[in-house]
Amino acid sequence: MGHPLAYPALVTIGTLAITFAWVPFADPEQVAMLRTVAAVILGYTGFRFAVAFGYLPAGLPRGAEQRGVAVRRVRQQHRLESRSWLEFAAEGKSWWLPVYFDPALVTITPTSAEISRRTVSVDGLRMYPAGRVRDSEPVGRLIDNPERADPEAIGRTGVGRRVLLDAQSAVVGPFAGLLWVYVAGGGSVAFVAATIVAAATATWLSAVRGSDPS
Repeated sequence: MGHPLAYPALVTIGTLAITFAWVPFADPEQVAMLRTVAAVILGYTGFRFAVAFGYLPAGLPRGAEQRGVAVRRVRQQHRLESRSWLEFAAEGKSWWLPVYFDPALVTITPTSAEISRRTVSVDGLRMYPAGRVRDSEPVGRLIDNPERADPEAIGRTGVGRRVLLDAQSAVVGPFAGLLWVYVAGGGSVAFVAATIVAAATATWLSAVRGSDPS
C-alpha cells in the first residue's frame, strides 16, 4: 500500500481512535489509563519511525558503510511473529537488520546494497529499519527467499491480510480486560473497553515492529 511505513501509520491511527472512543464512557481513573496508553503508542511509534527514517541510529556497524555490500533477505517466523530481515557481512561477522515490509522484498534474491550509518538501499530501493541491527541470528525459523520469485506472493500482502495476521496477537485482549476489572473494578463495560483497547494495542505493536505478511 505505497510507502512501507503507511501500514504501521494507519494501524497506529486506528488504535488511537479506538482508545479515545472509550473516553466518554470512562471514569477519571479510566480516562487517565486511556491517556497513558495513547501516550505510549504515540511515543513508541515516534521512536520507531525516527529510527526508520534515520533520525536515530539503527546501530549499523561502521564496517558496513560502503557500496556493493552483499545482502540477502530472510523472513523470520517465531510463534505469532513474522518479520523481514536483511542479512549481510561486515567487520568479519554476520549482521541482521529488521526492516519494514515492502512488497519488493518478496522478489529480492541475494544482491548488493548501499549501506550508510543510518540508511540502507537495496537495488536502489530504500529500506526502512524496523529496529536495531543485531550480530546474532534472530530466534525462530529463518526462511530464505526462493531463487525464483513467486508472482502470486505479492498479491497475498494486501492490507486485509496484514491486519488479519497482526490481529492474531489480539488474543491477549480478554486477559487484559479481566486483569483491569480485577485491579480497578468497573464491571462489564470496563471489561469490554479494556479488552478492545488491549486487542487493538497488541495488533498495533505487531504492525509497528515491522510484521511481514508474506
